[in-house]
Amino acid sequence: MEVDPMGQASQLLLILLLQLLFVPVLTLRTIMLVKGKTVIAAMFGTLETLIYIFALGIVFQDLTTLGMIVYAVGFGLGILLGGFVERKLAIGYNMIQVHTQEFPAELIQKMRDSGYGVTHYQGQGRDGTRYRLDVLAARTRMKELRQLVEEYEPKAFLVAFDPVDFKGGYMLKGLRRPK
Repeated sequence: MEVDPMGQASQLLLILLLQLLFVPVLTLRTIMLVKGKTVIAAMFGTLETLIYIFALGIVFQDLTTLGMIVYAVGFGLGILLGGFVERKLAIGYNMIQVHTQEFPAELIQKMRDSGYGVTHYQGQGRDGTRYRLDVLAARTRMKELRQLVEEYEPKAFLVAFDPVDFKGGYMLKGLRRPK
């Protein structure tokens, strides 16, 4: 049986491209599921399964080592691409805690002027009084928020985490950019 080099090359390229599509779709499905958007997750899951079956079908037609390696490399590259897509889309919100040693009045005002809802607390740390700001921000605004903190409180300690659910409060208005 004679092997068509162009046919094999096009199959290998197709396997790679399918993996570069498959893994970002898998990433998006997972994100939507975690964010509670089950209908969208189900649609991504359907597309993911179709791509998966199609790519595996091509690999199983010709069980050469090269085909399997391309499949695996495509998966790895797809993870990189999926991570890139996830960061660019920045779906959802982060709750940021900003910890400072001095009361950050100027930072609080600047955050509020920029449309963020800020709640501040005073507490006792090992070395004295400390202050904590709680700020809910759309992930698309995280870079902007970090720059604000760096500008006004360069020594601040930041902690960010994903809230699972929230309801009401000023934060719904504060998540929008000011006009």
